[in-house]
Amino acid sequence: MIPMVDLRTQYHSLKADIDKAVLDALDATQFILGPNVRQLEEEVSQSLAVPHVVSCASGTDALHLALAALGIGPGDEVITTPFTFIATAEAIAYVGATPVFVDIDAKTFNLDLAQVRGAVTPKTKAVIAVHLFGQPADVHGLMEACCKDNLYLIEDCAQSFGATVGGKPTGGFGVMGCFSFFPSKNLGGYGDGGTVTTLTDAHKQELLALRNHGSHVRYYHDVIGYNSRLDELQAAILRVKLKHIERFNTERRRVAHRYNEKLQGLPVTTPFEDGIGRHVFHQYTILTDHREQISAFLTDKKIASAVYYPVPLHRQKAFGDRFSSLSLPVAESVSQRCLSLPIYPEMTNDQVDEVAAAVRDALRS
Repeated sequence: MIPMVDLRTQYHSLKADIDKAVLDALDATQFILGPNVRQLEEEVSQSLAVPHVVSCASGTDALHLALAALGIGPGDEVITTPFTFIATAEAIAYVGATPVFVDIDAKTFNLDLAQVRGAVTPKTKAVIAVHLFGQPADVHGLMEACCKDNLYLIEDCAQSFGATVGGKPTGGFGVMGCFSFFPSKNLGGYGDGGTVTTLTDAHKQELLALRNHGSHVRYYHDVIGYNSRLDELQAAILRVKLKHIERFNTERRRVAHRYNEKLQGLPVTTPFEDGIGRHVFHQYTILTDHREQISAFLTDKKIASAVYYPVPLHRQKAFGDRFSSLSLPVAESVSQRCLSLPIYPEMTNDQVDEVAAAVRDALRS
């Protein structure tokens, strides 16, 4: 059996350090906003080369808190991609703003810059750019477009911890960067968790209050906030794993590049790398006209695969018929042809070769 991600193997490789960190945190009994949370925020700040980091309860909350801290709400529009996990658009809905979906680039699966520029209206307040599957978006083009129209650029970095553009990590280009520590992420805990990076102390102070019931001082509440604090035990685990993130990402790139080599000559499109950003391959996603055939064959061989994402957000039932007339042909086509293959840092070359051989055999069957 080859799974999509092998958390057990990774845990056992770090077991002594993780177990000690958890036991030490239990013994310290400072479970809410304790020392591990504060230290993790400092260490993430150093790792991502950003001045301010505020942890929270999930990647979804990171997006929600970022929008709330920027004062985005009813009557405002936020441009984003339809080809991502629904949390990106949910967060826009949480604050009462309107998501404006634009099409994606056919190679990177990230926002099409020209489409973004064409979607700006007087109501537009922000753009949420997703670094999908670990492939950095066109941050420089997006920053220029946002600057021209006085918009906030928010980076959804849920899948891109450690990805870089020109050597600079994602999460430091926009006014805020939103990260997820969901267990399967490049840097994942053993439960939900997230963090927001920001460039100004003023925004940091807003985020600190919002994540903790609108309070800076206990029992004094300046705004209506939320309960979105990162768990101390998760912070302890993440501090151990953060020390290994560069190795994890290097190994993901090894797996991806071996897939590229082994899948050459097949009727599939392998992931694109633009040479500007450093892709960290949260997912290894191919395009194929034979998705069901390959997926069924892999299942028969006890090899996992997954479709991220089968229904673009503008076609989701949650939005009713609000976007029924909206046509986004690239996103719609990619959603029908994408297939993600197993990828994780501990995956061996032999396992990669086995998956690639199974894909090849599936296309012959």
